[in-house]
Amino acid sequence: MSEGFLPYGRQTIEEDDIAAVAQALRGDFLTTGPTVAAFEAVFAERVGAGHAVACSNGTASLHLAMMALDLGPGDVCIVPSVTFLATANCAAYVGADVVFADVDPDSGLMTPQTLAEALERAAGRRVRAVLPVHLRGDVCNLPELARLARAAGAVLVEDAPHALGSTMDFGGGRERVGDCAHSAMASFSFHPVKTIATGEGGMLTTNDAALAGRLRRLRSHGMSRPEGAAPWIYEMERPGYNYRLPDINCALGLSQLGKLDRFTARRRALTALYDARLAGLAPGVRPATRPAWSDPALHLYCVLIDFAGLGVTREEVMRRLAGEGIGSQVHYIPVHTQPYWRARQGEPALPGAAAWYDRCLSLPLYPAMRDDDVERVASALERALKP
Repeated sequence: MSEGFLPYGRQTIEEDDIAAVAQALRGDFLTTGPTVAAFEAVFAERVGAGHAVACSNGTASLHLAMMALDLGPGDVCIVPSVTFLATANCAAYVGADVVFADVDPDSGLMTPQTLAEALERAAGRRVRAVLPVHLRGDVCNLPELARLARAAGAVLVEDAPHALGSTMDFGGGRERVGDCAHSAMASFSFHPVKTIATGEGGMLTTNDAALAGRLRRLRSHGMSRPEGAAPWIYEMERPGYNYRLPDINCALGLSQLGKLDRFTARRRALTALYDARLAGLAPGVRPATRPAWSDPALHLYCVLIDFAGLGVTREEVMRRLAGEGIGSQVHYIPVHTQPYWRARQGEPALPGAAAWYDRCLSLPLYPAMRDDDVERVASALERALKP
């Protein structure tokens, strides 16, 4: 059996990744060079999108998306409450308001029903964007969410940092997360615990060439170079940010993208081992529900545990697991309960988000894990759940 601490997630960096970064360091460009465009081109091809725009991190990608859509004060963005802070923060950055949607209590995902309810609460206000989150790597019901968003006059932007490599079939054949068949844009993150790593980094995909051009200008101070102008001339029609991703990071990203199939296959294999081992582990313990249309390359392996029914607290379970060298985490504290948002809009009753939060626990999942690590985690969890 393997030894050492098992975190809930971690990067897989191999010698060819290190060599790719070293080669970039020996090149002429450390930032804003040809490796950026190469990374974008390969990424767009891998997910089936017309365009990909790299940026400094996943949060920056969401901020850029809101700016590119010209969201601002008086506009409303609908966000699921079960997500990382950045999904709602990106609306706050541009002065827009947030209406939090509830989620399915067993999958953690925004659903057509919870979006419809959030739209009702936003009635009379200018809803401009809907941001479904592909939590854990499972895919939301994009066709129905897109239909509801369009009817409300809003644009769908997929928050997909967990879902690189995930696919889905809504009845018309296999689709890939990031192909933007149902959305204006999809946002990705390359933080070390994600499916591929660039250290920090993000990407936006879109099939709209004009939107891609806007994103590229906004990630670099809003600058553009007029065609035919002298080589030193640049113009700024509106301020942007320095959200560029350096060539060094893109070199690592390119190397990691070459391993995407291997990484996602391993995540799926480990998920299957977990599913089999945890079946019947204990009453009140089960994996998060996965929609029938979703074939995820899970970023997070979440189990739902009836802690109260088992007579043990989540904090105690996490301490016991850590004592056996196993990391775990909670994804996520419902964002609508955070002090910033409570002070601005109170705390709407979102029972699905509350039920998800009360029961969720993320277990270790990353490609470098061995098969027997799954047994080690499951056995430790079984012991940790005993009162």
